[in-house]
Amino acid sequence: MKTAYEKREYLGLEVVFASDRIRKLLQKAEQVAASDATVLITGETGSGKEMVARAIHHHSKRQSKSWVDINCTALPENLLESELFGHERGAFSGADSSKAGLFELANLGTLFLDEIGDIDPRLQVKLLRILDGASYYRLGGVRKVNIDVRLVTATNQNLKDAAEQGRFRFDLYHRLSQVRLTVPPLRERPDDIAPLTMHFLDKQKPGMRVSREAMDVLEAYPWPGNVRELRNVVIGAAVFAPRMEIVAEDLPEELRQSTFVSSLANLSALGEAERAAISRVLEETHGHQVHAAEKLGISRRTLQRRIKTYGLRVEREVSVRV
Repeated sequence: MKTAYEKREYLGLEVVFASDRIRKLLQKAEQVAASDATVLITGETGSGKEMVARAIHHHSKRQSKSWVDINCTALPENLLESELFGHERGAFSGADSSKAGLFELANLGTLFLDEIGDIDPRLQVKLLRILDGASYYRLGGVRKVNIDVRLVTATNQNLKDAAEQGRFRFDLYHRLSQVRLTVPPLRERPDDIAPLTMHFLDKQKPGMRVSREAMDVLEAYPWPGNVRELRNVVIGAAVFAPRMEIVAEDLPEELRQSTFVSSLANLSALGEAERAAISRVLEETHGHQVHAAEKLGISRRTLQRRIKTYGLRVEREVSVRV
């Protein structure tokens, strides 16, 4: 199966897309890159927030300098502070030598903090001071550190709601979101599912195909885990498929079941819409089925079947020989 798509690469990360929404998002990222404004990238887990952050660094004047990234949930609070700001020898148990923090390592470049909404309030205060241009001490240090870093952050939370609930500082929220970019979930950009599928498949098993029925299942599934979930499903199907073509039966049962239920729901919605349309036209034509069928663009026999199926009452039958 062939599909038209674009492919770009940002700091070694390949980006594949066909949707206008991602194309426009990357255009915005390129525009933002020209400034040194802090950027807050929002979106669901696995939707591609790091892709946007890398695009910003790639197009910025700092592109030849360091790119440093960390997921703020990957480390416990005490280790995260040391990781970000560094420490001196003996600052705490196990600190056998001095270590530069990520802010220092990213000097003159870009520091990307993923899942920023989960950092401790004490770290929020320290981060706010750095964003305001203040120097800082390493843990256990006596010499201040000065840095020049472009900060890009990301979260799957609503930081404004978190601030209103007292879980995140309002002043830090406003400081982080000088520019805000939102990555749409995969279910809102179905045009990207086919090219992403083929991209992941080519990486896992070059030459393998996907049947039309299997692609229909993939494109109908809502992908709560977004691109990351799609990648895992494609890789798993490629590993276990007995042939060089993935068919619907090779996909996880929950995908096929979800697609079936979704299809039934769509058919139900379509049926209700059709019933309402036929009822309205019959009322407008005072039950004249020939005229109603013409307005609906269907045959009279089809209209009669629909009337029977939906149990519609007709005000006045007009007998017409066919």
